[in-house]
Amino acid sequence: MLYYSVIFLLIGLIAGALGLFGVAAIASQISWVLFLVGIILLVVHLATARGASRMPQRLAWTPRGDQPP
Repeated sequence: MLYYSVIFLLIGLIAGALGLFGVAAIASQISWVLFLVGIILLVVHLATARGASRMPQRLAWTPRGDQPP
């Protein structure tokens, strides 16, 4: 999501440099919306704590010598 935000930002900057201010304004708005959506998804992902901490015990890494029977 943030990748597309950067792409639209670059399109907006190039369009602005070429004098296409309408295209630049639309591209910058799309870039801003995609950036906000990406940040919101990142916060939701971090808040739900999905990752290695929720792995079942039998799949979790254990150091040598501490192997369960």
